[in-house]
Amino acid sequence: MATVDYFERKLDDKRRLTIPVELRDEFVSGVVVTKGFSKYLHVYPKAVWDEQVEPQLQGNILDERIADLNVRFRTGKSESPLDQKQGRITIEPALLEFAGIDRAVTAVRAGRYWRLIAA
Repeated sequence: MATVDYFERKLDDKRRLTIPVELRDEFVSGVVVTKGFSKYLHVYPKAVWDEQVEPQLQGNILDERIADLNVRFRTGKSESPLDQKQGRITIEPALLEFAGIDRAVTAVRAGRYWRLIAA
């Protein structure tokens, strides 16, 4: 089976994004959505957030770069389970506004997480 590295969707009226069936196992641990490095969002499987991102955010308390990353990734961060029945996640309005996403979304794999950009 081919790896899915890109997909396009439209958010429903409740700001829910449907994850393709082929990708749902990645998000069985839950979903973390944060601001990205620029005007896009990051979508992490909760397990990836816990294992790789969170430890990096715990760096030296006096390191300004670490502090800036904490502000970037924690402001507006949302965590939720994946809706197992329909494979949907809900994205908070402030995050959508930050990324300029109205309804159409493009998702691109960036290693072990996804970038969501306005389509």
